[in-house]
Amino acid sequence: MDEQLKFNTPWILQRADPYVCYYEGWYYFTASVPEYDRIVLRRAKDIAGLADAEEKVIWVKHESGPMSEHIWAPELHFLQGKWYIYFAGGEKENIWNIRPYVLECTGVDPLEDAWIEKGKLQRADGDDFSFEAFSLDTTVFEDAGKHYIVWAEKVGVGKQISNLYIAELESPYKLKTVQVLLTTPDYDWERIGFWVNEGPGMIKRGNKLYLTYSASETGIHYCVGMLTAESGSDLLDPLSWKKERYPVLKTDESKGIYGPGHNSFTKDAQGNDIMVYHARTESVIVGDPLYNANRHAFLMKIGWDDNDRPIFSYNQ
Repeated sequence: MDEQLKFNTPWILQRADPYVCYYEGWYYFTASVPEYDRIVLRRAKDIAGLADAEEKVIWVKHESGPMSEHIWAPELHFLQGKWYIYFAGGEKENIWNIRPYVLECTGVDPLEDAWIEKGKLQRADGDDFSFEAFSLDTTVFEDAGKHYIVWAEKVGVGKQISNLYIAELESPYKLKTVQVLLTTPDYDWERIGFWVNEGPGMIKRGNKLYLTYSASETGIHYCVGMLTAESGSDLLDPLSWKKERYPVLKTDESKGIYGPGHNSFTKDAQGNDIMVYHARTESVIVGDPLYNANRHAFLMKIGWDDNDRPIFSYNQ
């Protein structure tokens, strides 16, 4: 039972960019694997059970061309009566040619039924920019009867900058509207190592939408920022969103938690809001942080203040 959950301690080892969703009595878990070569999926009747659930490989990277390197950050969504997985992938011939791709399940059981490739996420008619550069970390959410997608994409030359963009979806694999810039790395805590905003995740409370995201390089300086908007507002208007001046979650050496980030949200069996995030347990990283396997999935119980704002605390 979920009463056995342990928070802010390694939950599933060596699984970065963790994503958990709940649908019709089952919890599903997927994440980046250290080899960046496949997409895995597991399920259980409660969150605690995911830790020991059998993990199944549902898709393997190509030998060459698109989707043949750096298979990153899969997310599982049930949209318009079907299961979809959004993920990013590069090319063996150009490993940094990262783009977002979509898989569609041919049946109702995402672990047992076959998956087909829908190809690269399609931009809207008249959009000349989306997914033409390094693009990754797509997440999908619904508000006021519309489905939106948020993703990270790099712009500029030299020291490229990773921004977050939003668009409305026409279908699970095509945008309806042109991209809108949500946030760019404005602050010093978003610019350590690399200028990065990425890894968006959505949680709702009352009439508020809270969009978390990750910033800076993937080592101990990785941290979580947040944007807030009103439900039902024009979410394609950047002025509908307010950005927090400081990170809402960051490294805490006293807790032995380093570089928290790239999170998703779910609810436990009692209806409590749970943040699923990855972090490290060591302050000294051997080699390139991107290829160090010791980013583990953690759980955090989210509290709420009197204004229905989320409280991110290692002490919950």
